[in-house]
Amino acid sequence: MGHPAPFFARTPSAAPEPPDGGWFRRTLRFLVGPPRDLRDRSIFRHLSLVAFLAWVGLGADGLSSSSYGPEEAFRTMGEHSYLALALAVVMATTVLVIAAAYSRVIEQFPHGGGGYVVATKLLGERAGLVSGSALLVDYVLTVTVSIAAAGDALFSLLPLDALAWKLPAEAALLGILVLLNLRGVKESVLVLTPIFLFFVVTHLILIGGGVLGHAAQAPAVFSSASKSLSSDLATLGLGAILLRFLHAYSLGGGTYTGIEAVSNGLSIMREPRVQTGKRTMFYMATSLAFTASGLLLCYLLWKVEPVAGKTLNWVLADKFAGGSAAGRAFLWITIASEGALLVVAAQAGFVDGPRVLANMAVDSWVPRRFAALSDRLSAQNGIVLMGAASVGALLYTDGDVRALVVMYSINVFLTFSMTTLSMVVFWFRERRRERRWKRKSAIHATAFVMCATILVVTVFEKFEEGGWLTLAITGGVIGVCVLIRRHYNAVTAKLAQLYRGLLSAPTAPEPASGIVNPANPVAAVLVAGYGGLGLHTFLGAFRDFPGQFKGAVFISVGVIDSQQFKGEETMEALRTNVRDTLKRYVEFARNQGIPATYRMAFGTDAVEECEKLCGEVSREFRRAVYFAGKVLFGREQWYQHFLHNETAFAIQQRLQWAGKTVVVVPARVT
Repeated sequence: MGHPAPFFARTPSAAPEPPDGGWFRRTLRFLVGPPRDLRDRSIFRHLSLVAFLAWVGLGADGLSSSSYGPEEAFRTMGEHSYLALALAVVMATTVLVIAAAYSRVIEQFPHGGGGYVVATKLLGERAGLVSGSALLVDYVLTVTVSIAAAGDALFSLLPLDALAWKLPAEAALLGILVLLNLRGVKESVLVLTPIFLFFVVTHLILIGGGVLGHAAQAPAVFSSASKSLSSDLATLGLGAILLRFLHAYSLGGGTYTGIEAVSNGLSIMREPRVQTGKRTMFYMATSLAFTASGLLLCYLLWKVEPVAGKTLNWVLADKFAGGSAAGRAFLWITIASEGALLVVAAQAGFVDGPRVLANMAVDSWVPRRFAALSDRLSAQNGIVLMGAASVGALLYTDGDVRALVVMYSINVFLTFSMTTLSMVVFWFRERRRERRWKRKSAIHATAFVMCATILVVTVFEKFEEGGWLTLAITGGVIGVCVLIRRHYNAVTAKLAQLYRGLLSAPTAPEPASGIVNPANPVAAVLVAGYGGLGLHTFLGAFRDFPGQFKGAVFISVGVIDSQQFKGEETMEALRTNVRDTLKRYVEFARNQGIPATYRMAFGTDAVEECEKLCGEVSREFRRAVYFAGKVLFGREQWYQHFLHNETAFAIQQRLQWAGKTVVVVPARVT
């Protein structure tokens, strides 16, 4: 009686169709959209943003901070509200100085000059880790404070009884933003553009009309401010007044928090990136300086005072609009656009947060899976993590904007300070090659003094009101990153040791030819970079199955992650790197007397692209047996599965389902 044919003997044409992932995958595909076509050479242009759209997607973070930064500063002044005149000037100046400093950063770091990259390159890896960890916490809080402030603005329009629904509504908004960003950055920005424009127009009317409408009362207001200042100087003294001013200036630091988003997001901007980035920075800086200082001035001119359950901007808009039907409509449109823009501002956290994660993943500070892109070319893992962490922060603080702004500002100005200090160091090092180095470093030195002052005062004043928690969380992130990097370094060292041992393998008297007969049985070896794991897998195939294979086919997938997806030139570099790596494997095999060739593909999902490529290889080499290497630890720990993707096992499962024989060769690491 004949025996049934084994499962792995099926031909590719007889292989069953792989499962489609069920209703959840189909629903997610419907919401997120179909995969991008990586063969489209114009894809970078289609996905990149011109300066105006970049202003919407990234500048909204800075512009929206005018919804809570000036308010916090004005509340802090208390009965010394006359200080708002000077603070409006200083606030606008600070915005322009920091923006000018970051414009210089853009010039020196055209592929993305955020705090992590700048500090790493100019101050060293440890400084970069501190800056990167602060940025990660910062962007989580960017999302959280923007959504919480949006809730405050929108619920200002509703009765006090509706406040019970504020937190659930904010959590729902976060979920919607996660889905939008999984579809891709440009899609999310285009959807939110009308909201941004409504905000700009309504607030231009509010501030312009607010100042002009009270222009006649301005002399009386200035006279009253002068008298109050004289009285306070007589009773409190100049030192006390300056401290009060510094206190208000520092605690209004939330106003400046979105400026770095532009330099971090350069990789999504249209070429020429430097010019696009600088133009975007100009748009954001001028609009923020006008809005923040204008609101402060209007608070003073209109004698705005806090009202329970309402924001100061609602109080101002209510006074400005009056009681007419048209006025009430303007009030609703203005505050609704403000709340909606704050939702847009959360977009910056979803754009830049995953990019910081990806940069740190490339440097092995965080799990390397955070550098991966989805088939929609979005940093899917980072977006989901940002969303989940933001929901946690929202629930922990109960959506309290004042508490969140304190936590948020500390890490923002820690990063600002490190970045501006890095640029001062950079120009000092360039002093022999750049004659104007003092002039160029002056803007960074000025920005550093401003940012460091705000940082120190905020930590000192608000340490017990949430400042300690921000520092503790950031310190915890740094500690976890150090442990992850230590683990990766240990594994890399072990594989390097394995690599050195394999290089001593004896070579054949004469190298084999490059011709691999498709009719012969061949070992199809799946490899990534050239190193110990790939060589160990190749030699293991011929050692464990002596005389079985008459040739080798090396297979590699160039994974397009956040590091490569920065322009067409980086894609070409990836193709060249993968091709050179495979040629080194082929040369090694031929020196062992084994005919060898290679095949390669590119995509965002290593498993899916490898499955497709192996199908093509099976049609060409019908007697191929597949080999994949897998790092195996002496003591399995739960975190190892998170730090190391299970690519080998995932590919094995896919190929076995398609009826192919797959052998996983372990590389033991103790």
